[in-house]
Amino acid sequence: MPFLGSFLSEEQFQCSICLEIFDNPVSTPCGHSFCTACIGHYWQGSKLCQCPLCKESFKKRPELHINRTLREITEQFKQMKCEAGACGGSGWLGSSLEERPLKQGGLLGDLFLEMKCQVAKISSDYNVQNGNQSPNLRGKVPKGCDSDSGQSQEVTRRLSLRRYTLSGAADARKVPRCPKHRHKLELFCKSDGECICSECSDTDHQSHKIISVEKEWLISKTEIGMTETKMQEMIGQRLRKIEEIKILLAEIKMAAEKEMQGGMRIFGLLLSSVERSQAELLEVIEMSRRSAEHQAEVMIRELDLELTELRKRSAMLGKLAQTDDCISGLRSYCNLNTPVPVKDWAGVSVHCDLGKTKAIYNSVSQLLQHFREELQKLPEIYLPALIDQSPLKQQPKVKRIQEYAVDVKLNPDTAHPRLILSEDRKKVRCSNKHQLVPSNPERFDRVVCVLGQEGFTGGQHYWEVEVGGKTDWDLGVASHSINRKGKLAVSPSNGYWFLSLREKSNYAFRTEPSTTLLLSLKPQKIGVFVDYEKGQVSFYNVEAKMHIYTFSDTFTETIYPFFSPCTNKSGKNDVPLTITPVLPPD
Repeated sequence: MPFLGSFLSEEQFQCSICLEIFDNPVSTPCGHSFCTACIGHYWQGSKLCQCPLCKESFKKRPELHINRTLREITEQFKQMKCEAGACGGSGWLGSSLEERPLKQGGLLGDLFLEMKCQVAKISSDYNVQNGNQSPNLRGKVPKGCDSDSGQSQEVTRRLSLRRYTLSGAADARKVPRCPKHRHKLELFCKSDGECICSECSDTDHQSHKIISVEKEWLISKTEIGMTETKMQEMIGQRLRKIEEIKILLAEIKMAAEKEMQGGMRIFGLLLSSVERSQAELLEVIEMSRRSAEHQAEVMIRELDLELTELRKRSAMLGKLAQTDDCISGLRSYCNLNTPVPVKDWAGVSVHCDLGKTKAIYNSVSQLLQHFREELQKLPEIYLPALIDQSPLKQQPKVKRIQEYAVDVKLNPDTAHPRLILSEDRKKVRCSNKHQLVPSNPERFDRVVCVLGQEGFTGGQHYWEVEVGGKTDWDLGVASHSINRKGKLAVSPSNGYWFLSLREKSNYAFRTEPSTTLLLSLKPQKIGVFVDYEKGQVSFYNVEAKMHIYTFSDTFTETIYPFFSPCTNKSGKNDVPLTITPVLPPD
């Protein structure tokens, strides 16, 4: 009986790891069974325990115990297989299944009897459904089996849909078979990368490299292990990178706390010093006021006494002038004619000495200058230490803008007639009179400005200009094709990109309309950085190491450095613009 002979085959008692019959089998929580040694070796050294078949993961390594029932059945299978081989039979489960006696110590009689009943029933149903019912099995049920019992019918219904294996249940409809020959897929064609049957190997894959499915799967599992190891390494790398980023973030937080503490310290000192100076100033003013009040009170008291005496003498003289007694009048007049003891008040005044306040103001001014210097030092104190200690320091170094420094010189052929250039063409200032210069097409004739000698058609370029002491100036770049005669419309759309200062404190980038910039620190030196490909013009406060503004556009022609010291405003803005050497970065 072919169906009965294939019901219990050797592969159903095989461990899927070693491909041998079970040896002390154990079952995982997911229901699959393996040899104790095989699964132990498979999980050895692994942090994550997975089922080799379904890949279900277990957070904690399961405590496996030997499946005693499966071990007894497996041992019985081995004995019956050996006996069948010794007898020269065609199979250990053949048509004589009913006549095979149970040996002592073998498979339990009730379990083996139930298996015989269900196999016979399923085989009978199978033949009936396919219309080829064997007369030998028609209505034949092994002795001891009750085909009418409810339990038997339920088991028959389940087994008619599923194939039972001793290492787990599997759907009989999903048994992989060759779609062409309906044979079991037991070979693997390495040339085509597909599973095939033995007949496919003899017909369509004769010249191909053929290997058994089991061996190919063992090779694949090795490759899977190697791939998994690589994946674990990649996971480890990313975990380490996360730790590096976390460490860097922690260092940034520490640096921020230090920066905050330093800032609070400086501001606290500034506030306390200002409050102390304020209190000292108020005290000086108050003492001066009180001193003046005291002087005034003393003077007023003295004047009041003199007024009383004078008024008394005046009243007596007035009364004496009305008497007719000559003798009495002369005697009284002689007594009243003595000089009154009074003070000469012509040069007397009240003074308030506020000269000490000037010293306090000078002290506050020095304090603010010291505070400004401390503020400029703050970024240099903490940020370099942070960069040096960073675990990501091995990354490629970012090129600083100072490394793009260029030697910029002024072009006298473009300078307005009122502009005076130094001999080295590094300084420019505006005079009150026009100079005798040739009238060139390149020269500006109305706006007091000048261009750099060399233009840029690509790359990155950086230069620095000293602007300290000036009330007005313009710095940036301009296109080659700009209009240089008459009144200029300065904007990016007309080829001008520059930063302006007006009235000592009004900073703006010349757009339409102008972009007003609020700067907390007045720059003494301006750094100009141009990235031609990106179309960017950036401005920096060099001493404070602060970015001021960046404008993005598209450059399509040669651009030149642009300078305008503006008019000198009767000497108030006479300080020149000076192109200074760029110091190398720290």
